[in-house]
Amino acid sequence: MSTDLGTPAVLSPDEAERAVLLAAPRGYCAGVDRAVITVEKALDLYGAPVYVRKQIVHNKHVVSNLESRGAIFVEELDEVPEGQTVVFSAHGVSPVVHEQAAARGLKTIDATCPLVTKVHHEARRFASEDYDILLIGHEGHEEVEGTAGEAPEHIQLVQHPDDVPNIVVRDPAKVAWLSQTTLSVDETLETVAAIRERFPLLLDPPSDDICYATQNRQLAVKEISPNADLVIVVGSGNSSNSVRLVEVALEAGAKASYRVDDASEIDEAWLDGVATVSVTSGASVPEELVDGVLSFLAERGYPDAKAVHTAEESLIFALPPELRRDMRLASSK
Repeated sequence: MSTDLGTPAVLSPDEAERAVLLAAPRGYCAGVDRAVITVEKALDLYGAPVYVRKQIVHNKHVVSNLESRGAIFVEELDEVPEGQTVVFSAHGVSPVVHEQAAARGLKTIDATCPLVTKVHHEARRFASEDYDILLIGHEGHEEVEGTAGEAPEHIQLVQHPDDVPNIVVRDPAKVAWLSQTTLSVDETLETVAAIRERFPLLLDPPSDDICYATQNRQLAVKEISPNADLVIVVGSGNSSNSVRLVEVALEAGAKASYRVDDASEIDEAWLDGVATVSVTSGASVPEELVDGVLSFLAERGYPDAKAVHTAEESLIFALPPELRRDMRLASSK
């Protein structure tokens, strides 16, 4: 007969050596927070439906939640009934899209991240000075399409260093570069170096185009990856910055790294023989999805996560001016 004396269970050597490291910062950046709140406030103010061109941010859970509240996501403006309200996503749009909205009599709210807007300004300035602009980014990404649309006659896309030998410019002395804000910092610098080797007079943008949040999340994942058996990145597959975090983790020394939308996508086999698990999330990921991953790990014997802080973020962007104006008018009635 056995007697339970209430003594705590003795951990096996494997369990005793386990650790979970949690990147900080992670998750929502100021631009994503602003964009999501913009749609929420628009629904509160105008009532459903509120149309949104493209995904407001690249996260399927965020999109699904906003749909449940009455947001309707469309690919193009011809899907929006004339006279309705439409929100432009955080990734930005080209001037042609603004013109299309005006022609259809749509009420527009521009939730473009201010850091993307900065890149648009730089594109227009370089174009006004008649530079050939090399835009480093991924073909088909909404942000790239919006930026390229600011000066289509001047901009050509460069996706990676292998593209550099094929670049054709009018004047090697008048070449500038810009980049998509969500790229890998290291990969972008490698591409810029290759471009500069061909065009020594290459002009840099006035400030780094890779957004502060993308850089901070990449620095954080570099910190938690070198001793990790597994790095789990929470984020959607169409989120450029989330996909980059997986690559950065592997480059920083993680033995394995996978991206998941949520805990339901974790393969139990990934944990075989794994002592240290590191967790982070992309810039468009709600924190409850990270909590779900941590709960999944806890249920399988992993200890509470230890946060590894590499930067503090306090930046907040004001809501779009057209929305703030309507909120003031509504509150004054």
